[in-house]
Amino acid sequence: MTAKDTTQPTATYDSAFLKACRREPVPHTPVWFMRQAGRSLPEYRKVREGVPMLESCMRPELVTEITLQPVRRHDVDAAIYFSDIVVPLKAIGLDLDIKPGIGPVVEEPIRTRAGLARLRDLTPEDVSYVTEAIGMLTDELGATPLIGFAGAPFTLASYLVEGGPSRTYENAKAMMYGDPELWADLLDRLADITAAFLKVQIEAGASAVQLFDSWVGALAPAEYRRSVMPASAKVFEAVAGYGVPRIHFGVGTGELLKLMGEAGADVVGVDWRVPLDEAVRRVGPGKALQGNLDPTVLFTDKNTVEAKAREVLDAAAGLEGHVFNLGHGVMPNTDPDALTRLVEYVHTATAR
Repeated sequence: MTAKDTTQPTATYDSAFLKACRREPVPHTPVWFMRQAGRSLPEYRKVREGVPMLESCMRPELVTEITLQPVRRHDVDAAIYFSDIVVPLKAIGLDLDIKPGIGPVVEEPIRTRAGLARLRDLTPEDVSYVTEAIGMLTDELGATPLIGFAGAPFTLASYLVEGGPSRTYENAKAMMYGDPELWADLLDRLADITAAFLKVQIEAGASAVQLFDSWVGALAPAEYRRSVMPASAKVFEAVAGYGVPRIHFGVGTGELLKLMGEAGADVVGVDWRVPLDEAVRRVGPGKALQGNLDPTVLFTDKNTVEAKAREVLDAAAGLEGHVFNLGHGVMPNTDPDALTRLVEYVHTATAR
């Protein structure tokens, strides 16, 4: 598949997930969960035992198995490619690692213009294991769509400038406010790398892509529009020609929802803080929405989970398109059976 070839495989094109993304009538509301392939599953913990996170992202057979696990167990309407947002940065040679209990840690943070030289172009050969894994996955998934994903330029830049996870983003924001030209150049380079990573996934067979801007909720709307939106828009525009749905998600982004849609998303992800009927008012027409059950609800009893899921479905009743998801990722201590029951409930409750 190339950017000029927008034909989707028939089996996935007619899936409930892709129909909802395109705001077309669906047989039921489709469901998938962010972090559905991960620590909540005992079978995941078993196959990952003794394998570092980044290494596990580079083994096609392991990636395939992990990506398929929640599809087999939960009967979700889409798989999401198992990887990590820092994989493309590692692939171009940056010295970083994902440390248990901490997250991505960058050995030498980028805080000067000289550091930009370390951000070379990403080529398909840098991530050949991605192409191989997606080929294996699409063979196995058949009619079930595969979602590719990448980290958005702002979130990647924050990791690179901070050197790791942060609650204040003081170094990243200091660059953004104090050296806006360097900041813009950094995000622009990351937009190119991110777009290249998404293109590899789409050309290998991904039916949709999601851009995760996990940390962008730390910004005010005016700063997002000025300092972040151009780079995110560049990513979305770079993959527009493929014709696959483009999803945009961030945490704490209630004030940014309209702008995140304007950046180029076809589907806007909503966390649990904003009801979907209010989110659609903020986003405006022409976009599908994704979300947004609070992940902690899954720690309650079956009746409570169903009642809270019903609230989400009721709030979504007037949407042009709705993909049911959590308002953030599945928490590690979540009972997998609660997820399976939730998928069954949403499918049954929304059957047309």
